[in-house]
Amino acid sequence: MSARDDSRIECLMCGACCIAFDIKEIGKRAGEPCSHLTSERKCSIYENRPWGCRGYRPDELCVLLSTLDEEERVGIMRRIYGCDEQPE
Repeated sequence: MSARDDSRIECLMCGACCIAFDIKEIGKRAGEPCSHLTSERKCSIYENRPWGCRGYRPDELCVLLSTLDEEERVGIMRRIYGCDEQPE
């Protein structure tokens, strides 16, 4: 196990990534809340979540954004990761 693995950031369960990004496997568009996101900000299909969700790892950005409200977190994530462009 590397030092990086030891410092892994745990998910803060804010739901921002479940809104900000698209999830092609289930037809979720960027900016829309995932239909599997509960009111407690937990994934209702976590054990069977799509590959795109499994690949996302919380990072320092999640910690920095944790003090903002949901709309601000989602907006910043969308801008940073280039999700603001509308599909043609």
